Amino acid sequence: MVMATTQSNRLEERFRLWDRNGNGVIERSDFEREADDIIARLGAQGTPEADELRRTYLGMFDKLSEAAGSPRMTRGEFLSAAEQEIISKGDAGFSAVVRPTIEAIVGILDRDGDGEVSPPEMHGWFAAIGLDGEVADRAFRELDTDNSGRLSVDELVDAVRDYHLGRNDIPLLGR
Repeated sequence: MVMATTQSNRLEERFRLWDRNGNGVIERSDFEREADDIIARLGAQGTPEADELRRTYLGMFDKLSEAAGSPRMTRGEFLSAAEQEIISKGDAGFSAVVRPTIEAIVGILDRDGDGEVSPPEMHGWFAAIGLDGEVADRAFRELDTDNSGRLSVDELVDAVRDYHLGRNDIPLLGR
């Protein structure tokens, strides 16, 4: 039951973070604002990578909203949709719903074009989501499961999955 409680708490935390205007529901505009804020904090406005991040964020909203059967998801509707579309489907759910957003974030972070995230690029990401460099360094070491000195999209998707399943405490999508 601890795992289920952790999953629920983390999804509730995600609901609070995505309810950007605090009106008690998640709407498409909340996801638009989140994407635009990330793009601005990373200094990527007006780039093709920014357009892709916005597109994938809105795609994630659309999948969850469709599963909820509502363009304005209440807390309960969001929790149910996230459980149905992501958590209960395991790797397949995270790949279908979360992976495109992680790929788009890596597209913005990846300054050297190698398709992976280096420690300095990770610092940029953590600064953008409001976490400090020490947290980025610790997170990087924990997430670099193949010890390559770089984080692949697979490692990052696995890390987001493990966070939401209560297997790690690294909030890669922000607080």
